[in-house]
Amino acid sequence: MAGTRRGFGIAAAVPAEVTRATAAEAESLGYDSFWVNDTPQGDGLAALAEAAQVTTTIALGVGVIALSRRSPESIAAQALGQTGAGGDVGTRLPLDRLLLGVGSGAGGRGALERVRDGVQALREALDATIYISALGPKMCHLAGEVADGVLFNWLTPEHARRSVEWVQAGAAKAGRPTPALAAYVRVALGDDAARRLTEEGSRYARIPAYGDHFRRMGVAPVDTCIAASTAEEIQEALAAWDGILDEVVVRAITPHDTVEETLALVRAAAPRRAG
Repeated sequence: MAGTRRGFGIAAAVPAEVTRATAAEAESLGYDSFWVNDTPQGDGLAALAEAAQVTTTIALGVGVIALSRRSPESIAAQALGQTGAGGDVGTRLPLDRLLLGVGSGAGGRGALERVRDGVQALREALDATIYISALGPKMCHLAGEVADGVLFNWLTPEHARRSVEWVQAGAAKAGRPTPALAAYVRVALGDDAARRLTEEGSRYARIPAYGDHFRRMGVAPVDTCIAASTAEEIQEALAAWDGILDEVVVRAITPHDTVEETLALVRAAAPRRAG
């Protein structure tokens, strides 16, 4: 799996001018994909619509929409530029570039069924590439069985290898090729960003599913991230992922989510092509 691709990701809740500037710069610098998350504070599909206005070739990913919060029908309607059941009004997205990431949202009983049924419904409604967010072995197996791609999060390169094996086992059971393998890797440039990275890690550790995930790996949240002072340090740390996954998504952590801070990081982490 040599030649690991590189994507860049930001929070959907940042100002629209940050999204547009970052997406355009990521495309110009040779990133393969541009990602946003989806939260009550930031609509991921709306943010991708902003990115679509200033790009033409880069893949556009949302990682990920919680199916416990939004129905497949409303997601599809918004992506198609229609008014969804929840009143979400969308701008039609370029489906040939859309990487539509979904996850269970609420864990516990019913999570696997929610994702399996959600993926099936989205396939019937949209001609888009569907990713599943997976932490534990059961969701990784399901991703192998039904998804076009899997998006890992908050994990080390070493644990990524184990997660890949779970996905591969699910794909083999279903008699299908292994889905595309990608991961968010949080990256901070400078001391102020590193402090924010630590705060975000602590917040995630308090979420039960992620707390279980960190205990399973036996590492602290910050041990899955990259906190660097220079572009060279970022590039060296990202190299540890080469050959493990198909794509690593640099998930930006900046002090204040400004255009200047985010562009500095997208440039520092830019893929360096041979030749």
